[in-house]
Amino acid sequence: MPTAANTLEHHWMPFTANRDFKAEPRILVEGDGVWFTDNRGQKILDGSSALFCSAAGHGRSEIAEAVRDQLLKLDYTTSFQLGHPAAFELARAISALMPKAMNHVFFANSGSEAVDTAMKIAMAYWDAKGETARTHFVSRERGYHGVNIGGLSLSGLPNNRKAFGGVIPGVLFLRHTWLEENSFSRGQPGAGADLAEDLARFVDDHGADAIAACFIEPVAGSTGCLVPPKGYLERIREICDDAGILLIFDEVICGFGRLGTPFSMEAFGVEPDMVTMAKAITNGAIPMGAVAVRDDIYETVVDAAPEGAIELFHGYTFSAHPAACAAALAALQIYEKEKLFERAGQLSGAFLDSVFGLRDIELISDIRGIGLIAGIDITPGERPGARGAELQKRLFANGLHIKFTGDTAVVAPPLVSDETHFDQIAAILRATIEDMPQ
Repeated sequence: MPTAANTLEHHWMPFTANRDFKAEPRILVEGDGVWFTDNRGQKILDGSSALFCSAAGHGRSEIAEAVRDQLLKLDYTTSFQLGHPAAFELARAISALMPKAMNHVFFANSGSEAVDTAMKIAMAYWDAKGETARTHFVSRERGYHGVNIGGLSLSGLPNNRKAFGGVIPGVLFLRHTWLEENSFSRGQPGAGADLAEDLARFVDDHGADAIAACFIEPVAGSTGCLVPPKGYLERIREICDDAGILLIFDEVICGFGRLGTPFSMEAFGVEPDMVTMAKAITNGAIPMGAVAVRDDIYETVVDAAPEGAIELFHGYTFSAHPAACAAALAALQIYEKEKLFERAGQLSGAFLDSVFGLRDIELISDIRGIGLIAGIDITPGERPGARGAELQKRLFANGLHIKFTGDTAVVAPPLVSDETHFDQIAAILRATIEDMPQ
């Protein structure tokens, strides 16, 4: 495959330093299990499930065959006023993973679209109930909810917002949950449950009847694995109940086994009113997102419309695409057959042992982790993010792919990994970080 600079220039790459990348490209040509192969034939250990997507590893023939069969049988149909069997089967299968009162699923094509869909469902719900003053949304500093205009408005990552002024007004931001006293916490940290009182203050300041929904990543993933303090999510749920605010969990990263349970809400014992999901829903094979919705929310919106009328004026050309549904159904079968959710829980101890074993490295300022996800903070260099960017390139050259946000590495290996892979990840991280200039 040619990789000369002039063959790469046409692709404006997302979330990429394009000039830097095209001067020294990192090109992947194959994926198999927990490994990538680059265009030079080097094996690259996938330490972040690509982008938290490939939970069952790469190159799953079961998914490829299911997609092929579906494309030959029915390659595409709109979901506007039409349906196909796989869409209804997948909605039923996802509902079976949800709490008992959450039996309705709306399909999108990404986590970003799922978040915007959840926002619109919340708006439609309150409109149907006649509570049209509920126009505020609550999010969190360092939160990430995709890049469409709704999710961008909820974004607590300044770099994601600063070039785009036209965000939705009326978003209130809770403080993030990273506290210095919780440094090097394994699992849920002990301090910080009181940070949930920010939501109570918003209720006092704006009125309970002014807030539509609160969006929370149970574990803030892209920003670097911020695990909720003990009691924090429980208190958020309690405040939402008292004020009648919808609680929406963004499970795009932690959904489908990352914490050893189908979704992180089971791990933390807190049930939301809606759940957004994507990424591992198809094992990353085909783009897909979804929103699972509490029954009474669906019924309120649907029952408010006249008989025979469209109830929610929302949807995407590729909502419930037949091939994506086939990929998701095949992925769910793999997760169940191979008991990958349970496997993640069983392997968590060994994974966290490997990652926290790096805490003696001088350039590492903090490590956090739960399940099969961990964040590693690197002391910044000459400017924020520069050391992280350089470290990511060096890790790739040494045979490891890790996701970075600024100077924070996020490690989230596929659920099919084993202890030898965790040890390899830790060994490459140690050698590469210790070789970095101070």
